[in-house]
Amino acid sequence: MPDDHVYSGRTFTAADITTIRRLISEHPHASRARLSYLVCEALDWRQRDGRFKAMRCRVVMLRMHEQGMICLPEPLSTLWRVAGEPTLRKVDPDIEPQAPITQPVHELLPLQIHRIVANDKRASRRCNSFILRYHYLGFQQTPGANLRYRIHAADGRELAFIIWASAAWKTAPRDRWIGWSDEQRKARLHLIINNTRFLILPWVRSPNLASHLLALFLRRVPNDWHMQFGYRPVLAETFVDTTRYTGHCYRAANWTCLGQTTGRSKWDQYNTLSVPKKDVWVYALRKNPQRLLCEAAK
Repeated sequence: MPDDHVYSGRTFTAADITTIRRLISEHPHASRARLSYLVCEALDWRQRDGRFKAMRCRVVMLRMHEQGMICLPEPLSTLWRVAGEPTLRKVDPDIEPQAPITQPVHELLPLQIHRIVANDKRASRRCNSFILRYHYLGFQQTPGANLRYRIHAADGRELAFIIWASAAWKTAPRDRWIGWSDEQRKARLHLIINNTRFLILPWVRSPNLASHLLALFLRRVPNDWHMQFGYRPVLAETFVDTTRYTGHCYRAANWTCLGQTTGRSKWDQYNTLSVPKKDVWVYALRKNPQRLLCEAAK
């Protein structure tokens, strides 16, 4: 319908947008975070485990605000202050460059992999601070299901941070490779996970560390995801900016390159936002991923 709008895989009807405007009007002193919970409750927008999609809703409402569809109150903190993208309330001060680490992987073993859980504020802030300073995409809040990890060498030196999150809503090379319909994609997209951030600290120059880590995580993440969210993913994906990287570590870890994105932002509904084209890489976490992803939802 002409008055419908799709954000983050959900269709918002004219009635939905009217509801959002009403909630904003009825709660003039509510924070943006509080409003996102109220909207999720009113629209019954939930994750598969029944929890509200509050963070994703907050991002969607921000996009609606930027496009003039709704008018959000001023933010109560600086968390969303820069061009609509989240920044950190507090940055860990201990993230200065350290002594180079140049040993080959076998001299760093056994690697220590630590899950970063939401209630560990110190570990979360440290992870986010490193991502903000040293990853070319910077730091963003990750709406939806996600897992974050910190990797240390056997002697305790920090080496890397890695984040896995929900899949991109659409990407032509992946969707052609899978061969699914729009309805199948809507029903089964949660079975794909995305390696959204992979940061080896810039002073770590250990040959083959990146591909070694990818191999470790491809064995570990499906189990962690199942334990955390109640289902096992079928496929892993990632996007590599070829103006910066070759993607050789993914190739060495036996990922498959399917082609390139079109250069549109995931928020671009009107073909006006241009971003660098990226290679699309995938890795099958279970046998026959195309068949599993095209099955009817159960």
